[in-house]
Amino acid sequence: MDFTPQINLLKGFCTLNFGVSAVDAELVFGKPEEIQVLDDTILETSCTVYHYWDSGFSLFFDNKNAMKFGSVEVDNEDTLLFGQKIFSLTEQQLIDLMKEHDYTLTDTEKQDWGERRLSFDEAGLDCYFENGRMSSVNFGVIDELNTFEFLPN
Repeated sequence: MDFTPQINLLKGFCTLNFGVSAVDAELVFGKPEEIQVLDDTILETSCTVYHYWDSGFSLFFDNKNAMKFGSVEVDNEDTLLFGQKIFSLTEQQLIDLMKEHDYTLTDTEKQDWGERRLSFDEAGLDCYFENGRMSSVNFGVIDELNTFEFLPN
């Protein structure tokens, strides 16, 4: 699939809106290369993940909410956010871009596996950096209770 991935914060990914079904995702992106079910007994969550490895993204569907599309993980370096290639940005450039669009950095954390996470909670966005370069982006819908849960990598 030849396309430019587009992050639409709090709305969706490319032309796919949050809340739609897996069938809708297949109409937009075709059949996934791999389907995986992730269960977390501690958080009592379950999701089905559609991996599009060649295109550099994975779509997450909430099994406890009628398999609705809720979040995305992207590592495609051509991905756009606000018209800019997000993977070419430094941490500070990302913070500045988000600030220009009224989103503030809410948290940073060094992950056990070595990446540094920058979170923008109001945007439902987590960006991971390794050795000063962005390695992946997770984003999704924020539920009414503001208890958005990021799914494991």
